[in-house]
Amino acid sequence: MKYAFITGIPAAGKSYLAKTVAQKTNSLHIDIDKLRVEMAKNPNLEPWVNFFSNKDEKEYWEMTTPQEHWENLKKQSEAFWPTILEKIHEVEKTGNSAIFEGVNILPHLAHQDLDFSGVVLLGESERSLFEIFKSNPRWGKTMELQEKEAEWFFVHEGKIYKSEARKYGYKTFHDSIKAEEELIRMLK
Repeated sequence: MKYAFITGIPAAGKSYLAKTVAQKTNSLHIDIDKLRVEMAKNPNLEPWVNFFSNKDEKEYWEMTTPQEHWENLKKQSEAFWPTILEKIHEVEKTGNSAIFEGVNILPHLAHQDLDFSGVVLLGESERSLFEIFKSNPRWGKTMELQEKEAEWFFVHEGKIYKSEARKYGYKTFHDSIKAEEELIRMLK
């Protein structure tokens, strides 16, 4: 069976893309972010599940450099990785084709442990992320913080995802239609 993954910045359209591709290729769509509910029950993982939400967002963005933010995401992802891998292996045992998607499938982890490829979705624009956060707030409860989130995810986090993807040979996309074409090719 065939497998692929989608990773990338928050609100880039990973879930929508995964659902669309899963339907078109008759594959399972596995939303890795849903594993957080179970991980929150583990005392060793709970601090990482709530790492960002337990912080004062305004202070976090003011006091954290883009590299420090990436290191926080990296540490969180590495803490989650054994649980994510367990889920991936569980799905592989079913023999069904699947597409795995989630922000914590970082390129270095995928390269290290997965024997299939994937894509990195970077979002259309900072403005499109801001519009998503305004209508469906993630962390920021004020418009100012939602704008800051959009900037950090699109500009700073996106830049590092792109660099990491290139380092490990994964294609990056701002255009979800082109990403969809690539994923369908991987799963056929």
